[in-house]
Amino acid sequence: MIHVDTHVLVWLRQGRAGKFPEAARQALLGPVRMSPMVELELSLLFEIRRLNERPAALIAALTPAIDLRVCDAPFGEVTRVAHGLTWTRDPFDRLIAAQAKLAGVPLLTYDGRMREHCPFAFWDARPDA
Repeated sequence: MIHVDTHVLVWLRQGRAGKFPEAARQALLGPVRMSPMVELELSLLFEIRRLNERPAALIAALTPAIDLRVCDAPFGEVTRVAHGLTWTRDPFDRLIAAQAKLAGVPLLTYDGRMREHCPFAFWDARPDA
């Protein structure tokens, strides 16, 4: 099981999976989980017209392909973990990273800053491999 950052779902939906490194493609074979913050970030991207598809439709399209589900960890526990992630002021990044850290699973992200500060985050090579 892995968690995914927002852009991973966007790129998958845009048909860009072929540009993912092998470790990322293998990890996406499932199951895949996302923070509820990913859905909120997708909503904001849709609102500012950086996405042309509503989040619910995007998520529904990807769900069967990668066994995508929303992580249901209690928000209070996630925010307690997020308090310690002081390397960023971006609330989306903090909460997405916190959710994966709390679950104890790798986080698939292209975001170099997130990978630099989160030993459980990866793109080219999975940390638990």
